[in-house]
Amino acid sequence: MRVLAPLSDSSIMLLDDAITPLSISAGTYLIIEGKVSDALFFIEEGYCRAFHVADGVEVNTDFYFENDFVANIKSLNTGTPSSYNVKASEDMRLMKIDRSRLLQAYKSSHEIETLGRKILETILQRQEEHAALFKIMDATERYRYLLHNRAEMLQRVSLSQLSSYLGVSRETLSRIRGRMQR
Repeated sequence: MRVLAPLSDSSIMLLDDAITPLSISAGTYLIIEGKVSDALFFIEEGYCRAFHVADGVEVNTDFYFENDFVANIKSLNTGTPSSYNVKASEDMRLMKIDRSRLLQAYKSSHEIETLGRKILETILQRQEEHAALFKIMDATERYRYLLHNRAEMLQRVSLSQLSSYLGVSRETLSRIRGRMQR
């Protein structure tokens, strides 16, 4: 996190009060649909997926890997229940950043407030990039984008989950992959 904004020793001490290191097992929920999210997370190791359930089927909406921040900004900001889940897909090491303690640290340190803005900018940039995938690209272009920009996703995420994310059947994804390999 220091890469996003420089922090003095006193700011680090204040921020430490808001951070809890966690090790969780695959299958553990970080954010639960229908419950208010009171923290954001920084992934040190492992990955997780965001999804919602539509007509009894899990629809994957994103995947988060090492050095990503995971948060439901709307739930954090408004105190409303989350409209989706985030669940560990592998065993994970992460930092849980408590919302109320972070807000207190903002009041005490301009450096931490700047860090918070940088984290938010990082999350929003990622969401904007994700939205563009589905607004302006077809499934083949989305796969090609992932191939060139998020290769870790293609290496670590199962074909079934990847097809759900791309909004195509598993068979269609297999055809797309086959065409790309020719």
